Amino acid sequence: MLTFLGFAMVITFMYLIMTKRLSALIALILVPILFAVFGGFAPKIGPMMLEGITKLAPTGVMLMFAILYFALMIDSGLFDPAVRKILKLVKGDPLKISVGTAVLALVVSLDGDGATTYMICVAAMLPLYSRIGMSPRIMAGLIILAGGVMNMTPWGGPTARAASALHVDPSDIFVPMIPAMLAGCVAILAIAWFYGKRERARLGELHLLGDEIDHSEISVSQYPDARRPKLIWFNGALTLVLMIALIAGLLPLPVLFMVAFSIAMIVNYPCLQQQKDRVAAHAGSVLAVVGLIFAAGIFTGILSGTGMVDAMSKSLLAVIPPALGPYLAVITALVSMPFTFFMSNDAFYYGVLPVLAEAASHYGITAAEMARASIVGQPVHLLSPLVPSTYLLVALAGIEFGDHQRFTLKWAILVCLVIMVAALLLGTFPLFSTL
Repeated sequence: MLTFLGFAMVITFMYLIMTKRLSALIALILVPILFAVFGGFAPKIGPMMLEGITKLAPTGVMLMFAILYFALMIDSGLFDPAVRKILKLVKGDPLKISVGTAVLALVVSLDGDGATTYMICVAAMLPLYSRIGMSPRIMAGLIILAGGVMNMTPWGGPTARAASALHVDPSDIFVPMIPAMLAGCVAILAIAWFYGKRERARLGELHLLGDEIDHSEISVSQYPDARRPKLIWFNGALTLVLMIALIAGLLPLPVLFMVAFSIAMIVNYPCLQQQKDRVAAHAGSVLAVVGLIFAAGIFTGILSGTGMVDAMSKSLLAVIPPALGPYLAVITALVSMPFTFFMSNDAFYYGVLPVLAEAASHYGITAAEMARASIVGQPVHLLSPLVPSTYLLVALAGIEFGDHQRFTLKWAILVCLVIMVAALLLGTFPLFSTL
């Protein structure tokens, strides 16, 4: 009975959000409540939901202040000099333009917001591509590949979903994955170099005049009044210290981002009204993400509290050949590519991953290892027709969605495989369990 209820609940949830009958936020709240009541758990659903929400509270706090912190750094103009330097260096060389596009996208996508990354990168690079005659498909492909890798940061979305679904600290997922992510970045730069060399051979090098493109006023910030160019060294040092503290694990992630955000806000915007304006400017992004995390607390709380996830995992174990059980981490990494392409991140991380992780636990594979494996497929996920921001990218670049998919998909799979191999070599998650 519990197995049937659990799978029916997951399938119903996935159907409703994939067919757009309900938003993920509403489905995460209502679907598990209805199934818990139907299963006779009505008297106990309150404590179950509260326990789930309580477990996810640190993740929600971390996401809230991480999004606000990076939004503040972009608003203040911290990344403006890097963007201008990249644009100045690339000039008319297709190879430099291609590599510069990848570097720019990797820098800008640090905030985890795909739509913002696409608007900034396309606005900065498309004029150069048009002037040189390079294909905008290359630009769009490199930008989305960079976004896929940087989307693995705890504030990007998938890591937070995996952490909340499996009740793992986001830093336990992200920090060990950093070397593998760097391998993915190197793969993207290699792809950029490959296309740059090819375009250079096709087009040659065009020597643009210095005054053809004015870089002096280019800014990543969408709010000119919020820029603080005189504080760039302070903001850079603060961000560097934050990253070092994050990797070293000096304090829990939520606390680190709360402290860093508070310091950045006071120094950059000492006026109370300015502080309110900055928070208000990004309140929509924060609410959308944090609301989803707390809604997921109800889903995972009921899934665990009713015993559904245990029953589902036992059923899954019964159909998985014993020889494949120890390889569940690698299997999860591989299936994360097609699964997150054909279904939303919410459906995969809240519906499929908990069942896989519970099954893997019987073979000695930890929840953290399964969570790391589950985010490997993100570069492929962003090419899914279910990702709204990708439509923005192709519209800005002036290319067809299908052309973009055909051009980029093979490279996205390659980047995912590079990340997976690097993670396996570094022991981030196991090739097989010896238990």
